[in-house]
Amino acid sequence: MNVDNSATVAAPTARKAAVLGSPIRHSLSPVLHSAAYQALELDGWHYEMIECDEAALPALVGQMGSEWAGLSLTMPLKRVVLAVADEVTPLARAVGAANTLVFSAAGGRLADNTDVAGMAGALREAGVTKIEQAVILGAGGTAQGALAALREMGHLTPIVVVRDVSRTGELRETAERLGMTPTISGGLFAEPLPAADLVISTLPGGAADPLSSSAWSPGTTVLDVVYAPWPTALAGSARAAGGTVISGLTVLLHQAAAQVELMTGRPGPVEAMRTALVAAVAARQR
Repeated sequence: MNVDNSATVAAPTARKAAVLGSPIRHSLSPVLHSAAYQALELDGWHYEMIECDEAALPALVGQMGSEWAGLSLTMPLKRVVLAVADEVTPLARAVGAANTLVFSAAGGRLADNTDVAGMAGALREAGVTKIEQAVILGAGGTAQGALAALREMGHLTPIVVVRDVSRTGELRETAERLGMTPTISGGLFAEPLPAADLVISTLPGGAADPLSSSAWSPGTTVLDVVYAPWPTALAGSARAAGGTVISGLTVLLHQAAAQVELMTGRPGPVEAMRTALVAAVAARQR
């Protein structure tokens, strides 16, 4: 089934969107999307958060009516959402995960992945244009998205560093679908990080702290997908050595802007969304 994204723009009536996941209370997606609707003067649009686990997803999506424009998906739904979509973009199919479900006026559901656009956008914003050698820390779903982001930027041979090489099957499959040839190393935490001009940590909060003692080169860029608390120990040590650091908040911003465009048909207003995001994070830290 073909999904017509433009149908979401033509409807003048109120539209709804939401972020789904479990747990979901921490999500900053409502801040970002609501700011976008305000900047785009989409007065009838409303964005909410819904607690939803894997078992509940099919029934919840199945009962959503024509007022729904789309959904943002966070853990643990990024893989199972592919099964409730009528169509999956080649990118989401290659990555093996989606974080966006777009509804058409005709009732079709398109699964897409804007996590890739989020990472690539964050890297470009930081001035990364050419990558000689990238290192990815971790092999989960976020690491699969990082592979696709690196491919988008023209780098096909990253080094993936993990603790357990036997648990990299899905990442290897993603790499094959993307036409990439990563080198996979099992020396995470046991050996020094390989030399690289870009390090992307997809490890959960606190997990990368032991790497803060790494001997960073001033020319290294470190993207840490964790954004609270910030800076992480990993990012702080790289910054102290003169490196460039990128927060997961910047990734979140750019992926949300891409979602807004998919759901509304209009480019996401990045600066308005950034202003709202910075204010929300500051308020949480008080």
